[in-house]
Amino acid sequence: MLSLFQKFKAGLQKTSSKLATEIKRIITRAPKLDADALDELEAALIATDIGVATAMRIVEQTKAAAARQREVDVFAIARAEIERELGEAAAATLARAGRPPTVILMAGVNGTGKTTSTAKLAHRLKSEGQSVLLAACDTFRAAAIEQLKIWGQRTGCEVIAGQYGADSAAVAFDALSAAVNRRVDYLIVDTAGRLHTKKNLMEEMKKMHRSLQKVVPGAPQETLLVLDGTTGINALAQAREFHQALGVTGLIVTKLDGTAKGGIVVAIAHELKLPVKFIGLGEQVDDLQPFDPKSFAAALLGAE
Repeated sequence: MLSLFQKFKAGLQKTSSKLATEIKRIITRAPKLDADALDELEAALIATDIGVATAMRIVEQTKAAAARQREVDVFAIARAEIERELGEAAAATLARAGRPPTVILMAGVNGTGKTTSTAKLAHRLKSEGQSVLLAACDTFRAAAIEQLKIWGQRTGCEVIAGQYGADSAAVAFDALSAAVNRRVDYLIVDTAGRLHTKKNLMEEMKKMHRSLQKVVPGAPQETLLVLDGTTGINALAQAREFHQALGVTGLIVTKLDGTAKGGIVVAIAHELKLPVKFIGLGEQVDDLQPFDPKSFAAALLGAE
C-alpha cells in the first residue's frame, strides 16, 4: 500500500518533474548561483504558479546561503519555505458540529470536479465508519442530480434530491431536516457550479447558507471550495471571490495529477491563509487524499 508521500509524489509528477529538472539544470550550469542563475530559479518557481512572493523568498534565502557557504541545497531551502507557507494555513481535519449532523457545503465553478469530490469525500467518511447523507442541490442540471444519485449508489449513501429546476435552498433545507431526523453524522451538500463573477449565483449560495441555519444554527460547519488545479493562477482568483462572498473554510484541489501548475496550492495558502483539506490525485473513488504540507512540499520538489 502506498504511503501518503508516495501518493503525492505520483500525483504531482508533472509539476515535480519539470521543476526538479529545471533546478538541477541551473545548479549544474552555475554551481556558484550567480545573479543570472538566481533569476532563472525565480522564473522556474513562478512557472509552477507557486506565487511571486514565495518564489522571491526562496531566491533570497538561496542567495543568502550562497554568500555564506560554498555548497547550497536549493531543494532543502525551497522545501522548507513551501512547508512553512502551507503549515501556516494548515487545518487538515474537518470541523465537527457539537452534535450531529455536521454539514459540509461544496462550492465551486463548473468543471472543477465538485460532484465527484462530493462523492469521494462521502466515501472517505463512510470508510471511517461515519453515516453520510448527500443533498443534490444542483437543480439547474438534471444530469447533475442523476450523477450524484449514481455516486450515491456506488458509495452506499442515500441522496436527497428535488426536481429539476427546484429551489436549491429548499432542497438543502429538506435534506438537513432529514439528516437531523435520521441522526446521520454528516450531510454533504452538492451545489450548482457557478461562476465566481456572477453575483446572482453567489447570492443563491448565501440563501442556501441561511436555509441550512434555519434548521441547525451554525450550519454549515464547513464550506469547501473545490478548485481545478489545472487552471493555475485562475484558481486563485476563484478562491479570492468565493472566500469574500461565502467565507470559505477550506479547499479541495482536484486534478493535480494532470498539471505542471501544482504550485498554485502554495500561492492560495500564502494569499488567503485558507487550509487545503484534501487534494485529488486521480479518478478513482479513493483518490481524494488528506492534505499534508510536509509530504506535498517534498513531492512538489521531486524528493525520493
